Amino acid sequence: MPVTVVILSCLLAASPLTDTQKRRIAGLSGAMQGTPDPTNEAWNDPTAALLGQRLFFDTGFSLNNQVSCATCHDPAMGFADGKPLPTGLAKGSRHTPSLLNVAEHRWFFWDGRADTLWSQALHPFERAEEFGSNRMAVLNRVHDDPILRTEYETVFGPLPPLDDHSRFPENAGPHAPSGSREHDAWQMMTPADQQACDRAFSNLGKAIAAYEHRLVPPPSSFDLFVTAMLADDHKAMAAYPDDARRGLLMFIDEAGCRQCHYGQLLSDLEFHNTGVPPSHGGLPRDAGRWEGIKLLQANPFRASGEFSDDPESIRALSTDSLARNSELWGAFRTPSLRNLNQTAPYMHQGQFKSIREVLDFYNTLDTMVVLDHHQETVLKPLGLTETQLEDLESFLMTLSSPKLPAELGRKPGSSPGIDQIETVD
Repeated sequence: MPVTVVILSCLLAASPLTDTQKRRIAGLSGAMQGTPDPTNEAWNDPTAALLGQRLFFDTGFSLNNQVSCATCHDPAMGFADGKPLPTGLAKGSRHTPSLLNVAEHRWFFWDGRADTLWSQALHPFERAEEFGSNRMAVLNRVHDDPILRTEYETVFGPLPPLDDHSRFPENAGPHAPSGSREHDAWQMMTPADQQACDRAFSNLGKAIAAYEHRLVPPPSSFDLFVTAMLADDHKAMAAYPDDARRGLLMFIDEAGCRQCHYGQLLSDLEFHNTGVPPSHGGLPRDAGRWEGIKLLQANPFRASGEFSDDPESIRALSTDSLARNSELWGAFRTPSLRNLNQTAPYMHQGQFKSIREVLDFYNTLDTMVVLDHHQETVLKPLGLTETQLEDLESFLMTLSSPKLPAELGRKPGSSPGIDQIETVD
């Protein structure tokens, strides 16, 4: 870029912001404290959150006693794992997203096959490549552990009478392989006993969700810039890097990023097929949102299901009204742009090692995989210069926050009530 253009860009970055720019910038920031979830009455309960934190870091729920939620959602790595694809008992097929600010999301998993945070938290227990366990084994571990059982029953009331193994097998579950001892044992249970165990199982998800509601990091340097801007504090605004400010102005204007990345999470929270090449090469094989809607609406733990605490909520009704159409094939959830410095690699298979690789892809779309009509028709190459790409990356890095308090990133103490978590305001 010519020297005169660089000087002009610097001058523009330091020039007063227009009212339109201020409005657009302000719309990308704001306090995030975990959106209340009417389908989970325990979402803001301190004891539920403490129980959920114990469950999150407990490897004893996995088949080999080595895998916990923290295996793939490591606090030291932004509650992600730093790998293209996760590894529990076996290797997964989609990249592990960060749990920071996760309670602000509308849909969960890359394909949105869960519509609540508590429903999402239940999946790993019974998935063969993650924990490899079964529903009754999970519940029996809670029942047999004095701390887990005390905290569970403080929040949710008594567990089913799991000591009665004639009614409640030690190992059984609806997702065990057909014909297996665990599957047959589940089928032998009465519908009422199955329902009681499903209720208790859903409560474990609600406890984990209560903990995850607290994973809200402090304001980023961008948020501090916005606060200063709204207060007309030019001295504080001057602390924001010039290159990041130039990148911010491109983000809200000529780069067109706001089409999909807006709001406090810098995400529209919906699903798109942007033609990112699959990591295995060739054509995409993952149906994404197309399959996700089918799985969601068949899930008994969805927001409108019998285990929801508000099956008539707006969240629940929107799930039941979802329509599947061909445009959703291969579409994945728009990721948040927050805390990118901790959550590499990027995309639904971890295809890109760095943010610069992401920007280079969208800058040219040279490697875009076009599959019939299943892609975003509004997506155009950015066509930015090297300096502009560097500025845009600098802005994106300012969306990263300081780390969470240490007590949220470890297993709680060894007695009920230790490390009590305060209620979120």
